[in-house]
Amino acid sequence: MSGRPVKRSLTLRGHRSSVSLEDVFWQEFRRIARARGQPINALAAEIDAARGDIGLASAIRVFVLEQALARQTPSE
Repeated sequence: MSGRPVKRSLTLRGHRSSVSLEDVFWQEFRRIARARGQPINALAAEIDAARGDIGLASAIRVFVLEQALARQTPSE
């Protein structure tokens, strides 16, 4: 498994922030950003703006999971 969460640094709208994510979530988050042609900080800022009342790390995990599930769903 991916082990314990590791603190990662991000810059959101010019302000430094950090999130604690397991390697598996961080690597997939980075892969998604690359596939979209976005810097990871830009993708994190989008998630941050839409996250509501949950923490940023949780919002990133949910985003990554939703993206993985969407890729598994067959097209109709």
